[in-house]
Amino acid sequence: MPNRRSTKTPGRGFPRDGGAAGAQGVPPELAHLHWELPHTFLGLDEEASDLATSRAVILPVPYEATTSYGGGAQSGPNAIVEASRYIELYDQELKADPSTVGIHTLPALELTRDGAAAAMTELEDAYGCVADVLDDRFLIMLGGEHSVSAPAIRARAARSGQLSVLQFDAHADLRPEFEGSRHSHACAMARVLDVADLVAVGVRGVAEDEVEVARANDGVTLVWADEMWESEDWMDRALEALGDPVYLTFDVDYFDPSLVPSTGTPEPGGGDWFRTLRFLRRVFRERRVIACDVVELAPAPGMHAPDFLVAKLVYKLIGYRFERELEVRGRL
Repeated sequence: MPNRRSTKTPGRGFPRDGGAAGAQGVPPELAHLHWELPHTFLGLDEEASDLATSRAVILPVPYEATTSYGGGAQSGPNAIVEASRYIELYDQELKADPSTVGIHTLPALELTRDGAAAAMTELEDAYGCVADVLDDRFLIMLGGEHSVSAPAIRARAARSGQLSVLQFDAHADLRPEFEGSRHSHACAMARVLDVADLVAVGVRGVAEDEVEVARANDGVTLVWADEMWESEDWMDRALEALGDPVYLTFDVDYFDPSLVPSTGTPEPGGGDWFRTLRFLRRVFRERRVIACDVVELAPAPGMHAPDFLVAKLVYKLIGYRFERELEVRGRL
């Protein structure tokens, strides 16, 4: 887990020309010194994270305005990027280095503070612009609270048509409004039911009216967390309900709090690591996932393990998305 640039570490070294563009703009005469890794996802150097050649792009959106219990989600994107700089790049499950597809990290997108409705409108427009420019590159948005997912999904649906949304979450987020706002993090999925079918996995904290919404809507499938411990049949049920293309939204309170306590509304009895990865790998193999978001990490001072887990999750999503491409490269 190198924390400084090194010519011995592909993707975490120096530009080939060794010039002024290297090591965050230091003079060429100083380029040989061991400067810190860039503050990009995985700490990738300028060449490995060049937007022109990157197949995956990270979009941080540190928005937080409607959290209803614990706060701190606005610090999530930065904590994820920081933790990612210490991840080993080789993935033993995939027998490959997924960072070789190129991963570019955009600057954080700052939204207006003129109310939640205005912020969500602004984000839908901004996300759409980013998606248009990136075309078919794999865009992963880092929140921030879960309300940011709805504008991204709506922007994607406007370009791709009807979507299937795969939601990893302790909560259904199907309230029509919460605490006077239709744009609360508790309403995120209610805001997309007109443009997407929904499969929610790991749900265990839900209001009765949300259950009624799900029962009344043929396009909503809830997989309860307790089902996931009895057998793995839930994976088949979830995949059968999931169409194409897929937008994947991952609220980290999906995980059991023993793994990720650093989130605003933790619920006991959540998902574990390897079972979740097995399902995710199946999803990427059997469906066309066009974009993702990972939200609701609220980093706690001195507690680095949850930040690292979420950063590793983001890296696994990238690896699964490009698994076939990495296999082909490995055979060359």
